[in-house]
Amino acid sequence: QVQLVESGGGLVQAGGSLRLSCAASGSIDSIIGMGWYRQAPGKQRELVALIMRPTGGTNYADSVKGRFIISRDNAGNTMFLQMNSLKPEDTAVYYCNAIVVGNVYWGQGTQVTVSS
Repeated sequence: QVQLVESGGGLVQAGGSLRLSCAASGSIDSIIGMGWYRQAPGKQRELVALIMRPTGGTNYADSVKGRFIISRDNAGNTMFLQMNSLKPEDTAVYYCNAIVVGNVYWGQGTQVTVSS
């Protein structure tokens, strides 16, 4: 089992920045990748960014390339999403997930609201 807790969401003006964190606990050594997803009202949940273990390889949605950066701490217990040049269309609930063989775990989500 893996437990995930997100933090760092909030209200920001367009052009501003936020940094999201996702703290993992439990069977951390079983995690092969972690990701950020988001879901806006009336829309499907979509991938924002992924970071793989142990390579550290990353992947981004086209809509956030060049603006968002996914990273993790050295221990691999905490994942971050640095969000720069935020736009109103980035408004959503942001979820982190952890991928293990045969399962995916999700956090509870954190609201990000970007005002124009």
